[in-house]
Amino acid sequence: MKRKIIFLITKAGVLILILWLLFGVCFSIFQNNDEEMKPAIRQGDLIVSYQLNKNYVFHDLVAIVQDGKKQVGRVVAVEGDIVDIDGEGLKINGMYVQESDIPEKTERYAEGISFPVTLKKGEIFLLKDAREHATDSRIYGAVNKKDTLGKVITLIRRNRL
Repeated sequence: MKRKIIFLITKAGVLILILWLLFGVCFSIFQNNDEEMKPAIRQGDLIVSYQLNKNYVFHDLVAIVQDGKKQVGRVVAVEGDIVDIDGEGLKINGMYVQESDIPEKTERYAEGISFPVTLKKGEIFLLKDAREHATDSRIYGAVNKKDTLGKVITLIRRNRL
C-alpha cells in the first residue's frame, strides 16, 4: 500500500512538472480583457503565446505584461529602427507605413513619449490595432524583448460578434 501511494505521488509530481514546463516556460495562456486590439482580438478571446522564440518581425502579435495586465500589441519596429508619428501617420526609418488592416489613424498622444524614437538593441515598438484610444508604446515607450511573454501563436474566439 505504501509503495502505491509513493508511486501515485511520483506520477502527480511528474505531471505537475510537465505542466509547469509547458505552461510556465514554453507557453503562456491568458484571456484578453480589453478591446484595444479590435478587430483582430476581442475581449474574452483566449491568447496562446510561445515564449521560447523572441525573434520578432514587423506585424507580429506579441504578449506582454504592462501595468500588471497581460495584453497584446503589434510589432511595428524592431531594434535599430527609428519610429516617428506625425500628422500624416506612422513613419519607420523615414518612410510612412501603410497598414491596410488597421482601421484607425495612428496619432501621437499629448501625454505620451517624445518622438522620434530610436530603438536600442533588444527593443521593439508595439502599437494596438484600435489606435485612437489604446495604451501602447506611444505611452510607455519601447519594450525590451526579454520582458515579453512571447509571440502570439493561437487565438481562441470566446465571443461571437
